[in-house]
Amino acid sequence: MEPLTQVTGGVTAARGFRAAGVEAAIKYPNRKDFALLVSDTPASVAAVFTTNRVAAAPVQLDRERVAAGQTRAVAINSGCANACTGEQGMADAREMAAAVAGALGIDERLVLVCSTGVIGVTLPMARIRAGASLAAAALSPTGGDDAAHAILTTDTVDKQVAVRLEIDGCDVTVGGMCKGSGMIEPMMATLLGFVTTDAAIGARALDTALRQAVEVSFNRVVVDGDRSTNDTLIALANGAAGNRALDPAHPRWGAFVAALTHVCTELAKKLVLDGEGATKFVTVRVTGARNDGDAQKAARAVSKSALVKTAWFGNDPNWGRVIAAVGYSGADVDDQQAQIYYGDVCAYDRGRVADAARLKELQAVMRHPAFDVTVNLNLGTGADTIYTCDFSYDYVKINADYTT
Repeated sequence: MEPLTQVTGGVTAARGFRAAGVEAAIKYPNRKDFALLVSDTPASVAAVFTTNRVAAAPVQLDRERVAAGQTRAVAINSGCANACTGEQGMADAREMAAAVAGALGIDERLVLVCSTGVIGVTLPMARIRAGASLAAAALSPTGGDDAAHAILTTDTVDKQVAVRLEIDGCDVTVGGMCKGSGMIEPMMATLLGFVTTDAAIGARALDTALRQAVEVSFNRVVVDGDRSTNDTLIALANGAAGNRALDPAHPRWGAFVAALTHVCTELAKKLVLDGEGATKFVTVRVTGARNDGDAQKAARAVSKSALVKTAWFGNDPNWGRVIAAVGYSGADVDDQQAQIYYGDVCAYDRGRVADAARLKELQAVMRHPAFDVTVNLNLGTGADTIYTCDFSYDYVKINADYTT
């Protein structure tokens, strides 16, 4: 992959985009909770949504509108998910879009909406309408940071990335922001993510590129194994850079997809780093599987295991929990052929277990805020990687009283 130039600005790093984040008092006072992202001109749009069969009203509405391939604005509220809210929820999602369209003076069909927060609560529409007006008035080409803060719920930090590359002699920028901290096992799941680019690219090609990027980024992170009702990743491209329209036949297609993948991967990693109560960032690698599918099953099982994740928190090199998770994952496994490493320290080697001295080495690895766990099944060439984190006391505290 060619070097990319890191730039600031998140979703407003690319030309022709403005954003805002304002206080609408949707759930909490004195914090930004309504964000607006606008392209100055109609933009190609592509999106990936939750695979949860229970989908929130904004997801249902956006699925309809993204199919048209073009949009101008995305409005996002935090504090209320508008999920499992029936006909009223759908009516509220449409009214939210209409309020934004009216404030911007654009066609309502060119407005997408996203919500995040508590499930089963209807949107406070008076506050949503007020937020739409405030955000429209506050739009700025440097407003990406405010927007990134306004979409947060239990997140402790904002999540933004932007890079620049050259295409057809033009500077092309890809930027993004996302939120997510708990209820995360994307496929797609638990996040709201937004990527902007000033590249010229049609909706169909953008969809192809986005899905390639998502497969190795957002679809490879786990915090707790739960999938949200609201997960949405939206990409907008307005063509302001002036390059020749991108498609798979363009000589710089690979470079653009790589840049998009980089932005998605960095955002996905930030989700895990900010996992609710997380103290460790763990990269789980499975190699030597019968096939890639088996490798993913095994890596995902290890990454979701509460027993494994609590052991990581306690610096307990209990590799038995790792091999047990692989064993029930559905992947082919022979414990007498498998090897387990923490960092480059072997915990289990084809039936031979770590002695007391080796256990101390393993604990030393686990005391680092980030480390790798590698499982080599020694059965084939399949491989996969999942990014995940530990479970701490704070994860329980955060989720034990989330609605109260």
